[in-house]
Amino acid sequence: MKAVGYKKSLPVDDQDSLIDFETAKPEPEARDIRVAVKAISANPVDYKVRKRAAPPEGETKILGYDAAGIVDAVGPEVTLFKPGDEVFYAGSILRQGTNSEFHLVDERIVGKKPKTLSFAQAAALPLTSITAWELLFDRLGAVPSAAMLPLNSVSAAWQMVHDQFHVAQKRTLLIIGGAGGVGSILIQLARRLTGLTVVATASRPESQKWCLDLGAHAVIDHSKPIKEQIEKLKLPPVALIAGLTNTEQHYKALADIIAPQGKFGLIDDPAEFNVSVF
Repeated sequence: MKAVGYKKSLPVDDQDSLIDFETAKPEPEARDIRVAVKAISANPVDYKVRKRAAPPEGETKILGYDAAGIVDAVGPEVTLFKPGDEVFYAGSILRQGTNSEFHLVDERIVGKKPKTLSFAQAAALPLTSITAWELLFDRLGAVPSAAMLPLNSVSAAWQMVHDQFHVAQKRTLLIIGGAGGVGSILIQLARRLTGLTVVATASRPESQKWCLDLGAHAVIDHSKPIKEQIEKLKLPPVALIAGLTNTEQHYKALADIIAPQGKFGLIDDPAEFNVSVF
């Protein structure tokens, strides 16, 4: 099968930084499914791995995490999928990547491709969606809105939980870089699944409109002073901040607006970050 990979961590402008090569079609074992890859997406983790993690001497590392395709074959212990199923997923960093004609992945981290999406659209979702979900709920600690409570929430116990959630939601989530991949998903998750006031940052008119169309309550320009713009909005306290890009440029300004006991999560890799500022 055809694949794209690298043998050495080289500058991206080197002709051998990525190479096309032929390799054997992998055979599924245990709970693996083999996917005939129809679309993949590129993520920052791809260039970070290529830049920093040289494969063992004589081996070629295949990059890629997100993929969408059709199940081609299954291992003997597979129970969730069968050949012909359309799937999408983010693979494992411990295995060969998705930039190949066929790819092995454990069925337990695979989902059925939404019927309303093309393969290309589906391949753009997994890693950004997982990152946004984990950042919002697992790291920043956002809680579901009352709309997500069970239908029998009229009981005294559920009413108490509802009241606690209601109080917790009277705060603002600020998303730095709302128009990017993770930001686009994060806006939708926060608006749909929580009662948070969602403010995104974007500098261009078209990206500002994109954030509003996705559900942000307001958009500010991160190329201008952030504190003044936040104060003019007169919103609940900025208790949660998601730093998705250019953290090195913004973190001092963010320290001026974050509420006491607020939480700040970032996914980029700033060269300089002084946590004592917070």
